[in-house]
Amino acid sequence: MRDVTDDVPALHRRSFLKYTGALGASAAVTASLSACSSGPESTNDTGGSGKNRTLTAVIGYGNDGSWDPTQTASAFCMAANNHIYEGLLDTDPISREPYAALATQVPGDPNSTSWKFTLRAGATFHDGKPVTADDVVFVFDRILDPKTQTLAKGFFASWLKEVRKIDAQNVELVLKFPFPEGVSRLTLAKIMPKHVFSQPGAFDDAIRGKAIGSGPYRQTAHHPKSNTTFEAYADYNGPRKATFQKMNWLTIVDAAPRVARISGASAGAQIADNIPYANIGQLKSGGLRVAGGAGMNNLFLMFNTKHKPFDDVRVRQALHYAIDTEKMVEVALKGHGKPSSSFLNEGNPSYRRAKTVYDYDPDKAKALLKQAGVRGLKIDILAVNVSWIVDCLPTIKASWDAIGVKTTLNPQETTAVFTKMDQKQDYQVVAAASNPNQFGLDADLIMHYNYGPTNLWMGYTRWADNAVAKKLFKDMDAATREPDADRKKTMIQDYIDVVAEQAVLYPVVHNELMTAWDPNELAGIRAQPYPGINLLQAKWV
Repeated sequence: MRDVTDDVPALHRRSFLKYTGALGASAAVTASLSACSSGPESTNDTGGSGKNRTLTAVIGYGNDGSWDPTQTASAFCMAANNHIYEGLLDTDPISREPYAALATQVPGDPNSTSWKFTLRAGATFHDGKPVTADDVVFVFDRILDPKTQTLAKGFFASWLKEVRKIDAQNVELVLKFPFPEGVSRLTLAKIMPKHVFSQPGAFDDAIRGKAIGSGPYRQTAHHPKSNTTFEAYADYNGPRKATFQKMNWLTIVDAAPRVARISGASAGAQIADNIPYANIGQLKSGGLRVAGGAGMNNLFLMFNTKHKPFDDVRVRQALHYAIDTEKMVEVALKGHGKPSSSFLNEGNPSYRRAKTVYDYDPDKAKALLKQAGVRGLKIDILAVNVSWIVDCLPTIKASWDAIGVKTTLNPQETTAVFTKMDQKQDYQVVAAASNPNQFGLDADLIMHYNYGPTNLWMGYTRWADNAVAKKLFKDMDAATREPDADRKKTMIQDYIDVVAEQAVLYPVVHNELMTAWDPNELAGIRAQPYPGINLLQAKWV
């Protein structure tokens, strides 16, 4: 989700209610991050010269979401964690093919219900302590603990029974049933040092920004709403070594200063994500390379089904039919998107056009509202302030105003929007960005990220106790357990038809994400179809 959704195209992910107070804390996390309490270091590139100079990146999402790898869906934090932490396996950022990271090899038989892994010899955490099987078991025990609610639990609990220590360097994952899709999901279980994060309050520190992994880069400073800095970890002995001695990632959510930071004579950055469509030509003419990736990135509407009349499926459908999505793509997205024809984007391997597609039809929208007995409806859209979402909002307002629904736009910082969700405050409709592709490509994962009886999103929508929802959840679980790949795909497509019809949380458009970089400075850059950047195969020219 926002940044899941949040900063999102991928939602600038808030944690659960019990953590919201911690996220606002201003104290320094630990001595290793003590610079946070004395104010940000310079956000300019001042480090070194030649190949040893600092790489400066501009990220269009906030760095003040949760940094806990078991919790976060923050675009900035997930991207950073991919450089700081490792899973047993990690995946290529584009193909999503798994490769051995902390483990020495990928399972030979992904259909087995027992996967055994040997840890990489000599692997150490950034504090110098060795990575052991105890650290692996510690992380998976947290994820699978029924008393601990984490985002990662939704990616593992349905199919993973337990993780056992064989000896100091070997572990076994025991599956409930064959689930080959789980191989690529292991990148979502970043291995954290037990001796650090088993301490009281340590996961609260992780939420606020403390990050100690075994990856090629170690975090050197973290300043919420400003920047996060990294340096190459000298003792890293894994497959994707650091190619930049230092990195400085700036968080600049507003579009204009983000573009200014990477363009013109005074450009201080070599790469930026979340490039506004209106600036593509300008940046290209200035010598930058701009490339896009199309995937699950989407603007979605989420309805509070306990706030009438949004408990009525006809009202939710009417508001979707009323939106002039072609105009939104043309005006706001400058052609870099498509109206949604399924929950999944058209490029997903499991895509099938849904039985209910919300093609622009204001007359049908009016008829549905009339059938529902709704007149004089007034809506306040609570929206995230991600720049491209803000560009899309006027089309929604104009479309709803045109069918007699008086609409007010209320964009706010992503963190503020989802704090209200976590605190269970009343709302009518949320408009935000999401991109489950930051977690992976398989449709089972994408749908369980958004839907499920204990899912955070279903808590936001207040829909989980609905009879249709309960049947949907059962169908989803049955598809997860289905061993035949073709049959599983059909089952997923069938229940996505239900999701489309109900339109409780549903995409309006899928759009392309743009990344810009200086090709005279950087090589090996690949534009991602989800927020953030991955520099593990990039280098100075």
